[in-house]
Amino acid sequence: MTFRAAPFYHDVAEGPHAQAWWLDTSDGVRIRAACWAHENARGTVFLFPGRTEYVEKYGRTAADFAARGFAQVAIDWRGQGLADRQVNNRLIGHVLHFDDYQKDLAAVMAMAKEQDLPRPWFLVAHSMGGCIGLRALLNNMPVNAAVFTGPMFGIRLSTALRPIAWALSWSSRHFAQSHRLAPGTIETTYVLAEPFEDNTLTTDPDMYAYMKRQMTDHPDLALGGPSLHWLFAALTECRALRTLPSPKTPSLTFLGTNERIVDTAEIHDRMSRWPNGTLEMVPNGEHEVMMDSPTTRAAIFDQCAALFAKHT
Repeated sequence: MTFRAAPFYHDVAEGPHAQAWWLDTSDGVRIRAACWAHENARGTVFLFPGRTEYVEKYGRTAADFAARGFAQVAIDWRGQGLADRQVNNRLIGHVLHFDDYQKDLAAVMAMAKEQDLPRPWFLVAHSMGGCIGLRALLNNMPVNAAVFTGPMFGIRLSTALRPIAWALSWSSRHFAQSHRLAPGTIETTYVLAEPFEDNTLTTDPDMYAYMKRQMTDHPDLALGGPSLHWLFAALTECRALRTLPSPKTPSLTFLGTNERIVDTAEIHDRMSRWPNGTLEMVPNGEHEVMMDSPTTRAAIFDQCAALFAKHT
């Protein structure tokens, strides 16, 4: 496949040197991937970001994995980061079908094979990336083990709001409203809209400042709330995945005890029926446990490395 050099904001990533590439998907969407090489790497981690995220956000994560001997690849999914946005208003997250993210992954995997990235390969998937990652494993993604953090195996909605969300998102498909913001969301990206106090992402002020600095220095990376159609596509995919058995891939899932963004019941259910899977609760953890206190992060990355070493 052909791929071309893409910009990468080293000034805010704060990780090892990275090489970014533009990749073209099978349906003609331009996405971006970043590779953090590591000399004599013990393997390569494929990092699946969550909704609103971008490759620079995982610069510090690349440093954590590099310290343990692993290279890393991260993806700007379609509709976010510097990848092609899917609607005219670039601040609204949108996708036509959740399977489209698998097309993004196919382009990245083709690049990984052509670049001969160090094997074995491993998956680390956060939030929406967890939903995409679960589908990828069921589609036989060639990784030896997988780690999930706050995975979107279900979307957190109140009992009262759930039928309304289904109705609004479903009906939007038949009108010129599918690109509009989902109820209760705004165009401003979360870290610029909310103060650190009682935020739902991290308990670490330095990490929150890190995320906020990336948004203020490079606003072209920013993304606000999802569209009504994204919500419908996500609800549909989560419902479909719920009916399927777990993959055979060895896995480890980290879930903060104060998780307030994804549906924790769905995570407990999935991991209870994953024979080779373990659920690890993170005391007082919020949604982004890989971006929490240095102590929490060190423990998580050490467990990731141990899992990967076991399945090398």
